[in-house]
Amino acid sequence: MKPTNFAKHLTGFLSEYLLSQRNVSKNTIFSYRDTFKLLIKYCQEKENIPAERITLDILSNKRIINFLEWIEKERKCGISTRNQRLAAIHSFFRYVQSEEPSGIFHYQKIIAIPMKKTSKNVVEHLTPAAIKLLLEQPDKNTQKGRRDLTLMSILYDTGARVQELIDIRVCDVILDNPAVIILTGKGKKKKGPYDEKCNFIIGILYYGE
Repeated sequence: MKPTNFAKHLTGFLSEYLLSQRNVSKNTIFSYRDTFKLLIKYCQEKENIPAERITLDILSNKRIINFLEWIEKERKCGISTRNQRLAAIHSFFRYVQSEEPSGIFHYQKIIAIPMKKTSKNVVEHLTPAAIKLLLEQPDKNTQKGRRDLTLMSILYDTGARVQELIDIRVCDVILDNPAVIILTGKGKKKKGPYDEKCNFIIGILYYGE
């Protein structure tokens, strides 16, 4: 059987476009891949459409909406997960409309499917006293204690995510006055500089003070 246009473009989207042109992280690619694994599963189980017969024409905006309702109601996924799956589908069809402009009206109806609104949770945070108590826990007289205090201080002073902390390289630490730490965020975007508190962080890191 001849490969479908969906199979052709999904392969190009996941293996070439996201990696070489968008330069997204591997985790993002895995997330997008999982979205389409679920979409194929939905077509097979709920629409009786085998994977080898899924085409771009079959994936109408109505069918995509039904898929989103399926993952939310039957698979018990939250609204944020539903929106994450829809974001991956939006990205795919934005890619496809430039590859096959003849179907652009069909694709844009899918791109126009709105995200589902969700209530915003109040962001919980530690009080200054709690932060002070937390930073007093590592034993600065030991190597591990100084290491732990350094990592905790970087997280506190920069607002870095754990992955951003892990990705810090020697060249990202600038010792000039004021000292800064450059973080690599999502999509490998550089973030920084930060305020003079980083002087204290770097002092711990290099001198164990």
